[in-house]
Amino acid sequence: MSLKRYAKWLFLFVCWLTTRNTMAQQPILTLSEAIKMGLQNFNSIKAKQRYQEASSVMVDNARRQFLPDVNTAIQQNYGTANGQFGPLYSYKGVGIAAAGPNATSQNWNTAFGALYATNINWEAYSFGRLAATLEVAKSQVVRDSLDVLQEKFAHTIKIGGAYFNVLAAQKFVEVSKANLKRVTALQEVVKARAKNGLNAGVDSSIANAEVSNARLSVIDAQNIEIQANSQLAVLLNLAPQHFELDSIYFVSIPSVLSSATTIDSNPTLKFFESRITISDNLQKLYLRNKLPTVNLFGAFQTKASGFKNDYTPDNQHIDGSYFGGISPSRSNFLIGAGVFWNFMAPTKIKKQIEAQKLITEALKYEYAQTQNQLQNQYILADQRIANALLSYQESPIQLEAAKNAYEQKALLYKNGLSNIIDLTQSLFVLNRAETNINVAYANVWQALLLKAATNGDVDLLMKQAR
Repeated sequence: MSLKRYAKWLFLFVCWLTTRNTMAQQPILTLSEAIKMGLQNFNSIKAKQRYQEASSVMVDNARRQFLPDVNTAIQQNYGTANGQFGPLYSYKGVGIAAAGPNATSQNWNTAFGALYATNINWEAYSFGRLAATLEVAKSQVVRDSLDVLQEKFAHTIKIGGAYFNVLAAQKFVEVSKANLKRVTALQEVVKARAKNGLNAGVDSSIANAEVSNARLSVIDAQNIEIQANSQLAVLLNLAPQHFELDSIYFVSIPSVLSSATTIDSNPTLKFFESRITISDNLQKLYLRNKLPTVNLFGAFQTKASGFKNDYTPDNQHIDGSYFGGISPSRSNFLIGAGVFWNFMAPTKIKKQIEAQKLITEALKYEYAQTQNQLQNQYILADQRIANALLSYQESPIQLEAAKNAYEQKALLYKNGLSNIIDLTQSLFVLNRAETNINVAYANVWQALLLKAATNGDVDLLMKQAR
């Protein structure tokens, strides 16, 4: 094969290998990207956004209640017009009204008739009832907006916690695999020494047991990783999958661990406060319902009938045609104003107002309980940060000492100056130290997450997230 042709095939092979590696490599999902994806995809947030939009529509509906009622009616009839002296009660609106002269006997003279009417009723002044209704609607918009904000904030914190859990689980898998690699290498050394008679055969059994235990540890760590991946996938509204996450959080700790905000900025606390506002506004609305209303009203109507004005039982002057019966011939109008007051309204609404007061008190108790929990969590967050920093400072010392101890024990064992028990013990200490340093990083970030969740300051996390 010529050099030129060889170079060509080598170039094609390198391109294929590069393409294959690029396609196989999954892009890294950063924390900020995960949070953005979760906020966009999570159905609970979408649902609460629709509730907020519905509340905003109801504000416009409350404003439109000030408009007058305008009713228009057109009816065309065909029937008789027999009249009779005597009372008539229309039970539940079921009855017939007829106007005409009294006849000595029943007749079945018929004609068409029509009625055209327009009625206007305007509640011009309600002593603040409409304004109170509008305030209730506005406070519901505020509540639902804060509910969306609270849901987004809580979801952000959940994603952050799940993200760090996945990272920690992946680190545990790495540590377990590294331990398995060390134990496997040790197993080969022990087998060689036992085969040459330099160590007792029981050492091989112990080494085999340690390898088996290391394999089981890898499986357990992988199970934890699978569960953590599943939890993160649920929060991102994705199918269960393996995530490639940014390992920078296990290389450095947050540069800022405190916040200037207090628990009063927590979205959950503000949401509970908005519920109290709604209850107060409802109580004001019920008080307004005890008062009268001032109404302006007007009506205009036109009638038509096939029975002419000189119609009598003896002079049956009737226009039986359709258009002769529906052509308007008489009109009336009416305008006026009135004060309408249900004197029993105060009695009926009294218990409703009393119940609303009790609801307001209950909401205040819930607010106080939530505030107390957040205050305790605020203190706990500071304590966790302090302890996490102490663990972070101590873990590298433990790891360095464990590495030195293992290397010394391994060297002594290879030279026949130590036993397998001491070596496996140093191996266990090293594995624990490697685990602890990863836990230390995770604890610092989780403590920061708790601090942000308490203060309601998500920027404390987001400004330090990639």
